[in-house]
Amino acid sequence: MANQKLFTSITARPPQATARNEAGGPAYLREPRHALAQFAATGCFNGTFYADGETQLGTLRSLIAQVDDNLFLAKLAIYSRERAFLKDMPAALVASLASRDPALFQQVFGRVIDNGRVLRTLLQMIRSGQFGKKSLSGSPQRAFQRWLNSASVDKLVSASIGDKPSLRDVLRLARPTPVDNSRRALFGWLTNREPVKWAPATEADLPEQVRLLAAFRAAETAKDQVRLLETLNARWDLLADTAKGPAVWKAIARKMGPQALRMNLNTLHRHGVFEDTAMVYEVAARLQDKDEIRRSRQFPYQYFSAYLNVSDEIPQKIKRALHEAAEIACGNVPELPGPVVIGLDTSGSMSSPITGHRGAGSTSRMRCVDVAALVAAALLRRNPDSLLVPFDTRAYEERFEASDSILSLAERLANYGGGGTDCSLPITVAKQSHRKLAGVVLVSDNESWVFQGRPHQYGANGSTGVMTEWEQFLKNQFQLRGAEIPSPKLICIDLQPYSTMQAPERPDILNVGGFSDSVFEVIGSFLESDTGRFVAAVEAMTL
Repeated sequence: MANQKLFTSITARPPQATARNEAGGPAYLREPRHALAQFAATGCFNGTFYADGETQLGTLRSLIAQVDDNLFLAKLAIYSRERAFLKDMPAALVASLASRDPALFQQVFGRVIDNGRVLRTLLQMIRSGQFGKKSLSGSPQRAFQRWLNSASVDKLVSASIGDKPSLRDVLRLARPTPVDNSRRALFGWLTNREPVKWAPATEADLPEQVRLLAAFRAAETAKDQVRLLETLNARWDLLADTAKGPAVWKAIARKMGPQALRMNLNTLHRHGVFEDTAMVYEVAARLQDKDEIRRSRQFPYQYFSAYLNVSDEIPQKIKRALHEAAEIACGNVPELPGPVVIGLDTSGSMSSPITGHRGAGSTSRMRCVDVAALVAAALLRRNPDSLLVPFDTRAYEERFEASDSILSLAERLANYGGGGTDCSLPITVAKQSHRKLAGVVLVSDNESWVFQGRPHQYGANGSTGVMTEWEQFLKNQFQLRGAEIPSPKLICIDLQPYSTMQAPERPDILNVGGFSDSVFEVIGSFLESDTGRFVAAVEAMTL
């Protein structure tokens, strides 16, 4: 007998589309848990090509109301922070738990609220009243107090960077009772209160790191500052305003964490750090340190962003180190069970910033198409017999060498297209290739609205163009392969927080959202079995 799963899929009529996407094209609605997981893995509450921040917030609140499972919300908050590495979305999910389940709120608070930036974001969201709670009274206040009294000195001092709300606002509203005079003096210093008001604490009770930071800022010479940096652990942006010359900036560079180092290469160059050849070698070595890259949880696209943004004067050795770092950061890409067609959406909507529009001066220069190109390039590198197809309303069938570096491939791919969107085109190419393929991977924002040149048109049986072409592809593959196992799979990687998809979930179709390494983990599990789907990956999180 033939493979029953495969035989059923190739004889069934494509399912009718149930909705219209934001671009007006036919689509399928995600079920609420899946849609919420998509938001938790991609949402940043900033304007995308088709939806502004207010619309995203309204959709998120609606989805949370539809998901009557607080344990799932708690696990999703942890997934969003620890696996998708987002900041605002996990804070929003924790804020919703503050009113829905105070006990779960307390249980996940420490896992999700792991730094001062996320703590201040949570306060902002609670005070807004958008998720039920409007004040820090009760359970939220106790959680904030516990965090403020247990956080390390370095974490608290780092939390003082930023405002609206500031750490001073957090302390004023949370009103923690200091556990000892050292913490009492630290709270007084962080809120700029006069030392006389710290009683019974005094300046002598300040933690050593705070006293060293104050001494650094007051130091009269670069030599004194360099000496203090031997024992001072503080974020570089707490030191920058008072740093006295290149020697101090070299010492600061050595103290920078991996992310700060990657993000501030131009700053270090302006302050003369790379005039020292030894520092060029030292910084390059740190940028491509395998253990540090994996430990710091940086996205591959962040190295692409650094590479695109460094000035022309940055030494080539450092640029090459960014290439190597991107290769290492892509190391979690799965090897597929056979060659696939990788469809890269290069349409106009993919020009939207990957983290949304945040206003002049703060919007990321990294576009969805840049991230998609990097994902596609990484998949090709790991699966070199595959076919890579950029597309908008036409498929760009050119040869791409898997031996090229990740960043070189991504930079080239991101320059394609810019028109409308027809997500069925890569599947058409796969269908016409007459090759035995393991399937198709689409990297897109799922906003397809054209099918075979007809805008806003449905496919066969009222389906999407993707499903029409996918069913035809399966029939062709059945003729080529017979009942070989595994059967072809369609993997749709969605980079934006929308609620629709071009292909519904079923045994041969996976929809996964996000742009972290966790996406590749879900894909790998899906290809090995049917237990690694997106929602299942969230449900597998432990509290």
